[in-house]
Formats: sequence, structure tokens, C-alpha cells
Amino acid sequence: MKTNKLRIGVLFGGISGEHEVSLMSARSILNALSPEKYEVIPIGITKQGQWITGENILESLERGDTTSLIPVTILPKPGTRMLYALRSTEGQTQLEPLSELDVIFPVLHGTFGEDGTMQGLLEVAGIAYVGAGVLASSVCMDKALCKKVLSAHGLPVVEWQVFTRGQIRQDMAAVIQQAEAISAYPLFVKPANLGSSVGITRCSNCGDLVEGLMEAARYDRRVLVERGLHRPREIEVSVLGNDNPQASLPGEIRPRQEFYTYDAKYYDDSTELLAPAPLSQREIKHFQELAIEAYRATDCAGMARVDFLMESDSQAIYISEINTIPGFTRISMYPRLWSLSGISYPELVDRLIELALERKAENDQTERVFRRDG
Repeated sequence: MKTNKLRIGVLFGGISGEHEVSLMSARSILNALSPEKYEVIPIGITKQGQWITGENILESLERGDTTSLIPVTILPKPGTRMLYALRSTEGQTQLEPLSELDVIFPVLHGTFGEDGTMQGLLEVAGIAYVGAGVLASSVCMDKALCKKVLSAHGLPVVEWQVFTRGQIRQDMAAVIQQAEAISAYPLFVKPANLGSSVGITRCSNCGDLVEGLMEAARYDRRVLVERGLHRPREIEVSVLGNDNPQASLPGEIRPRQEFYTYDAKYYDDSTELLAPAPLSQREIKHFQELAIEAYRATDCAGMARVDFLMESDSQAIYISEINTIPGFTRISMYPRLWSLSGISYPELVDRLIELALERKAENDQTERVFRRDG
């Protein structure tokens, strides 16, 4: 039976070191979507890359037992907007239409979800989706490339170098020499394409640096090394919108650990999340302006969280990274800052869906065929 409800596919899990984080975010979003407004279709992706749907899907993914769920897929074919069930009959796989999709809300943190790959599939399939497009997703996901783009726009970033897994394995001594030329210790080592502090090491000496490089290279073929700041404050600003983005009030992270590690983000109750951040009105305005400039410089859309570091002594401000699919649990900083700025969690989810449809309508105005006059 047809209804006037929008059909929202919430897409989560994925082939990423942030699979578990994605499940946490998805649970909050699924609970916030109003059944009066939306027909919700939960779509999970296992760690092996299989797409599935069905009852109790989050619990099944958490247990690692998805045998009771339905394998599904979408086709890279514009105009269908269909989620298909994959049915096996007499040794052959058949596609069975399961549900049309008006919007997909991807909650896929990290690689194969936040990096432009999923966005590319959805563009080809012609389905509206929440968040940044292919270009912004891929640029912001790659910390080194993002720094280059921000630097080209005159925005402040910490000094850095990027190395490949091959360089690290074949000539560690040369990599160490170049990394130590960036600045005195401490140095931070990060996988170029990952989030949620996975694979990040704070290095106080050469031994730490060797271990950090090897650890980061486990998670990505490109590894970023950057100067560590002296007692930095970690400030975050949520941005919402397409062509006319808005910035939230800033928040501040005060981890009890040396930096904002994975455990500090998701499991350590001692981490302080100050919302709003204790800043002057002038500082608040400056952070908001920088966040919007960074958002526009990387062509973001829908949403992003812009993370900053402010050096305690000099008060110098640097853009650390841009997260195009930020953590979305109810206590995550992105929705928390919008709640503080006057937009509740359910309202925020509604607004993001509206922005996805708005962006799809704008993109549909683009002519795909060139016609020569005469």
C-alpha cells in the first residue's frame, strides 16, 4: 500500500575500523526517525561487505550472526531507487524488489562509507542521500589532501608530511629523518584515511615514532605525520546546510588521556565535553567563521563537524580535520552542539533529510547532454 511517507534507508556498519561506532550512531538515528513521517528501512553492511536488512538487524550485527537476515543490494541504475532482496532459487540468485528509497541516510564512518565511495554509488543510482558529495567526502577523509586544500585557501593547518606504507616498510630510516625534520617532538602519526582516532599515536621519541608509523600503516597505505602542539585545546564546531551553511556554538573536548583517543571518545566517562566551550564572543565568532570557510573550501553539503586545535600559549588556531559523517549518538558532539544552538536531535535528522532532497533537486537541474546549436 502506498503512503505519503518518505522512505528512508538508514545505512550503517561497513568495512571499516569504525564499524562498531557506526552501529552506535545508527541506533540513535533509527530511534529519532518519526514513524508518522517516515517509512524506515534499516540496511546493514557486515564487516565482510554484505548488505542485509531485517528484524533486529543492529543486534545481529553486534553479535556477528546475520544468518536470519535478508541479503539486499541497490543497482547503479538511475531512476529505479529500488532496494532489491537477493533470493537464491535452484542455485541461482534472483533480484526481488523490496522497497523504493527516497533518501539514504549513510551512517558509515571511515573508509568505504565516508570517503566518497558510497556517495559515488548513490550518485550513479540516482538516490538522494544525506551529507557531502563524492568530492568533499573523499577530500575531507584524506587528512593530508584536506590540509593541502585548506592551505590553498589560506586557512591555518599544522605542519605535516605524508608517507606511504611502501616507504615505511622499505626505508624506515629515511622516513624517520624526514618526519623528525617537521618539528621537535611530540609528533602525531595518523592513518590518512580514517577517523575516530583509530590508529593514532602521540610520539615523544624516535622509538614511539617507529611504533606509530607501523601502527598507522596497518589501517591505511598513506600515513600522516604532523607537529604536536603544546597543550592544545580541542574545539569542535558543527556545520549544517548546503549553499548557505550555518555554524553551531563551539564545543570543547577535554580528555583525561594525552589526546582524544578512541577509548576517550566512546568508552571513557572521564572525558569532559564542554558545550558550549568557554570562549569569548570574539573567539566564538572566529571559530564559526573558520568552520564555514573550511566547509565551503571543501565543497561540503548537508553536514560536517570541523575540528580545531588552539595552542594554549600562543592562542594560535589550526584546523585539525573535517568529518563529513560525524559521530551521531545522542551524546556525540555534532548533535549535542546543535541541540545547544536550538535544533533538537529529531529536528536535526529531519533537516538533514530535507537538505538531501534539496541537493538532489539542485543536481537534477544539471544538463547531462551537450547539444550543439545548428
